Amino acid sequence: MPSFDAVIEPDLVELRNAVEQAQKEIANRFDFKGSSAQVDLTSPTPKTRELTLWADSDFQLGQVKDVLITKLSKRNVDIRLLDFSATPQKMSHDKLKLSVPVKSGVDAETAKKMQAALKASKLKVQAAFQGDALRVTGAKRDTLQEAIALLRKELNEWPLSFNNFRE
Repeated sequence: MPSFDAVIEPDLVELRNAVEQAQKEIANRFDFKGSSAQVDLTSPTPKTRELTLWADSDFQLGQVKDVLITKLSKRNVDIRLLDFSATPQKMSHDKLKLSVPVKSGVDAETAKKMQAALKASKLKVQAAFQGDALRVTGAKRDTLQEAIALLRKELNEWPLSFNNFRE
């Protein structure tokens, strides 16, 4: 029976490349000379990723954020994966640190919304929540393609990707 997985995950290679490009631009820009402005990509646990932005002031932190967003956009990394809602932490010597978690995996609430959208559409597919993904199975490949189109249309606030397509 054909199936696919609906997941929320970043392209880690492009994310790393965008962070490295942002670091290069920050190192070369005149307005960041002599400052501690930088961007780091860390992985506290194997499944979670986090961007850390460092700067000397609020204005500089905003500039670092703008440089990072520009580089991410140019590399086609979805900005909706990043959660910039945290407030910056004050560190020693009046430096600021902003931790930005990178969303990965489908949480239970989003999976329920996806399942409800599929049930309401009356498509002949079954959806099961498995770990960090929603597995959708159906009898025909065409119905699965309709399910993908429906999920993209209904849940456009989430950067969904579809992988593990099997016949």
